[in-house]
Amino acid sequence: MRLDGRRESSNVDDRRRAGGMKTAGGLGIGAIVVALLLSFLMKKNPLELISTMGLGEQQVTEQTSEREFTAEEQAFATFSKQVLAGTEDVWTEVFKANGLTYTPPTMVLFTGGVQTGCGGATSQVGPFYCSADQCLYIDLSFFTQMKNEMGAGGDFAYAYVIAHEVGHHVQNLLGTLGKAHNQMSQLSQEKANKISVRIELQADFYAGVWAYHDNKMFGSIEDGDIEEALNCASKIGDDYLQKQARGYVQPESFTHGTAKQRERWLKLGLSTGDLRRGDTFSISESQL
Repeated sequence: MRLDGRRESSNVDDRRRAGGMKTAGGLGIGAIVVALLLSFLMKKNPLELISTMGLGEQQVTEQTSEREFTAEEQAFATFSKQVLAGTEDVWTEVFKANGLTYTPPTMVLFTGGVQTGCGGATSQVGPFYCSADQCLYIDLSFFTQMKNEMGAGGDFAYAYVIAHEVGHHVQNLLGTLGKAHNQMSQLSQEKANKISVRIELQADFYAGVWAYHDNKMFGSIEDGDIEEALNCASKIGDDYLQKQARGYVQPESFTHGTAKQRERWLKLGLSTGDLRRGDTFSISESQL
């Protein structure tokens, strides 16, 4: 991915020097570890899982500890700021073309654990977006984990992860996210999961829309980039993750969509760049 000379976003809250986390109250650290492991494997919203398991009383506080950053981590930080700037440029223009005004989110960089407007979370849950404070949260070690443990490395794959979380912010601004969450709160877990899948697939589509326009603006896509992103999408499909974790799948528990679905919607955004093509809510399940 070509980013040389690209600006870095200033909408960044770097909390990496507040490394680690401290928990108190609730069910104890053992239960937290189980919950966070499951949330990572299932790619579920960490707050949803914490609430489901009755861990809402846990208090997660950041602990201040001076630490030095590795060259790789600093490179990831610069990269993430440049990608975020690209999402700002793209979505500002896309919103303007549709008679809307784009307000960018803040990207919070953290290490280990973080307190958010949606509650406390640790790095095991992976990158996530919190609509309550309009921030996306990333522990940069996740990119190393993608490369070494998931077989989903590559700069464009990392950019896709960031763009997907920004996609949730786009949903929030458009009112889609709030409406979907309200519906989910009134349904059984299985039916709520089906809506969650539609939310996540649309965020994949929006990540593709960003990539399409970023490439038009800056010529950012290089040979192999799209393959990296599609490989990443397949590696974080619910069916793939569940089969890797336990050898079988439970479709009723899917919250993000299958590998093929995630690839399909990302690819649709990449190929069209058309915001109007991303309605994942009014089509049948067979069309997802």
